[in-house]
Amino acid sequence: MSMDIRKVKKLIELLEESGINEIEIREGEESVRISRSTQSVQQHVVPMVQHAPVVQVANEVKAAPAQQTAEPAQNTPDISGHTVKSPMVGTLYLASSPEAKNFVTVGQSVKVGDTLCIIEAMKMFNEIEADKAGVIRAQLVENGQPVEYGQPLYIIE
Repeated sequence: MSMDIRKVKKLIELLEESGINEIEIREGEESVRISRSTQSVQQHVVPMVQHAPVVQVANEVKAAPAQQTAEPAQNTPDISGHTVKSPMVGTLYLASSPEAKNFVTVGQSVKVGDTLCIIEAMKMFNEIEADKAGVIRAQLVENGQPVEYGQPLYIIE
């Protein structure tokens, strides 16, 4: 569904080693544009028509007023079970598009590998999967919420 991250990293390395300021690669219906700005390398993944609902999600969040970024550490409710934590910093989405239903709901049974949510980081959408089978006992995050590395997302029992 998305271009291999190893290929993107290799392109960034090639850009850094060369004197080129910008490179754009098309692979099937996907396009990656990497450009150098003064001292940093920027990465832009531009999904094509098939991925339009996901692009709408990103654009709506950018248009929304800035949310608090310095949130206090959340206390996990008194629910025992396995805590699924965020593997990265980004913006969390509970569904694949604003019109779609959430991947999972509290009380739903999940298997290892089931998609729980999506985290957008650097214009890349990363599916967060259940790493334990069980029942979703708590959802600790809201749709469109910025999440930190290691932040608890769900409790599976």
